[in-house]
Amino acid sequence: MPINIPKRLPAREVLEKENIFIMDDERAVSQDIRPLNILILNLMPEKEKAETQLLRLLGNTPLQVNVRFLKTQSYESTNTSKQHLEQFYTTFSEIKKQKFDGMIITGAPVELLEFEQVKYWEELTEIMDWANENVTSTLHICWGAQAALYYHYGIKKFELERKCSGIYAHSIYEQNEILLRGFDDQFYAPHSRYTDVSIEEITNNENLKLLAASKDAGALLIASRDRKHVIITGHLEYDADSLAQEYARDIKKGLEIHIPENYFPNNDPDQPPVNCWRSHGHLLFSNWLNYYVYQETPYSWQ
Repeated sequence: MPINIPKRLPAREVLEKENIFIMDDERAVSQDIRPLNILILNLMPEKEKAETQLLRLLGNTPLQVNVRFLKTQSYESTNTSKQHLEQFYTTFSEIKKQKFDGMIITGAPVELLEFEQVKYWEELTEIMDWANENVTSTLHICWGAQAALYYHYGIKKFELERKCSGIYAHSIYEQNEILLRGFDDQFYAPHSRYTDVSIEEITNNENLKLLAASKDAGALLIASRDRKHVIITGHLEYDADSLAQEYARDIKKGLEIHIPENYFPNNDPDQPPVNCWRSHGHLLFSNWLNYYVYQETPYSWQ
């Protein structure tokens, strides 16, 4: 089944070319089916790129998915046009009386700041509190993952000696976890961050399960035992060239940055990278929608 997105959303054209099954409101209302309502709090500066990446993964499921995008009121994005935000995004005050089957909170380029220093931190914590009562399950990505670990479980982030950037092998820690159903025993995923969290603090927290981690990049997948929170410290949603674009951007800024590890063929930035994580990204999102959202949400979600 398809994802239901606005007709004029720029991501639509890209997804249609990839044969992602999408529809709009006119067709959606003609189907006698209980769709999943997913809210995406998009904190990424390049919002249109993040939209396409997330919608691609949400569209790979037999479930009909309605998607709404949420922006912060306390901070106005400067990298996305005001017209785009006004046309396709809503604010928390407009939806806080509603309930959603699932929610995604993205990463944001603020990880070197203390959480309380982030301009929209107070608003974010209000949204996270609301989600505990009004969302069946929330998926947190990268900085959004660290924010969830800190706010809900008291696990702080710490700065790394150098940026963790590259493609890393991960091992599964919970073989019978349904969120990982279909995963290989070892799989690859991108990471791109300057900070990390303690695996020891995660495994010592009785409310959390460490699902997958890398000996080089640390924890990747964590889930709360009540299934309310899925935490991804990396970027399984990334395109093949996402890390290449970040690397070129950092070089242009004059930053002292190393080449993303295990990424470019022969470690040569002039060679196009190969996507070796795509299937597991689709599988994770599909499992989340099915087992943590659809199977857990009442048919009448009032």
